[in-house]
Amino acid sequence: MAAFTARIKPASVLGLLLTVVLLFGFQGNVILDNPFLILLLATPILIQSYGMFALAYFWAWKWKVPHNVAAPCALIGTSNFFELAVAVAIGLFGLNSGAALVTVVGVLVEVPVMLSLVWFANRTRQRFPA
Repeated sequence: MAAFTARIKPASVLGLLLTVVLLFGFQGNVILDNPFLILLLATPILIQSYGMFALAYFWAWKWKVPHNVAAPCALIGTSNFFELAVAVAIGLFGLNSGAALVTVVGVLVEVPVMLSLVWFANRTRQRFPA
């Protein structure tokens, strides 16, 4: 099983990247023509992401959970798993659908949000027990 996983991993990563590139290609004009719509879609994602992380990370700190458990736990709880949403949206509704547009906005928002949360978790590591 491990050998199969190792062989297929490059193809799966390439497939995900190709899917995202295609989505941006098909939805690029909508994104550029409707910035307010993109803002409306991005706002709840931002609130949910930072809110979930703050709750999970705070309570992990309060309960004295070690950082090597607290940070991944808060990040996993925060993630929206847009790679799965992309596949479902395309499979059910097609590349030009509103559902596909939402997943594109989700990817655009989630990547920088998660990077900022990783930065924050790394900067606050010393506040947690070893």
